[in-house]
Amino acid sequence: MKILKQISVLALFVLTVGAANAQSAAEDVVKDWERAKAYTKEYLDAMPEASYSLKPTPQMRSFAEQFLHLADANYAFASTATGEKSPVAMGALEKGTDKSKATVTKDVLASYDFVIASAKKLTAAQMSEMIKLFGRFDLTKKQALDKAFEHQTHHRGQATVYIRLARATPPQEKLF
Repeated sequence: MKILKQISVLALFVLTVGAANAQSAAEDVVKDWERAKAYTKEYLDAMPEASYSLKPTPQMRSFAEQFLHLADANYAFASTATGEKSPVAMGALEKGTDKSKATVTKDVLASYDFVIASAKKLTAAQMSEMIKLFGRFDLTKKQALDKAFEHQTHHRGQATVYIRLARATPPQEKLF
């Protein structure tokens, strides 16, 4: 009987710690996206207004288009991962005509707000639910949000070169 009681206490402890760790992981997703939003804002601020149309080669996106593409993807990934309806049609931001610094900044930061607000609504258990991302990839909701994070990091990294080409200084790394 004593052994059974000890096993029950141990099982309860393991379940409690596991639930706390899962919730902590969900909270970490939100914190990472909040940090990424602030970091991306620094990138948008660092580029001079006149260089938002800069294209290193004719085949590449402009600086503005890089970030509008990033924003479009933020909406698409987060909408698919969380089930929240995106307020922006797929690719609509990048196809838009106003690529001014003010509009790009507003649109990009709004995409981060959407990701953050949508992720905050997910419980730890929901983060582990399986979805089909873009009708092709079987992932958990957390994995889909991680892919979105990887995507925005990729495009922000590309933007470092654009900022240097504009003879401006990109922001310092923000890993924490």
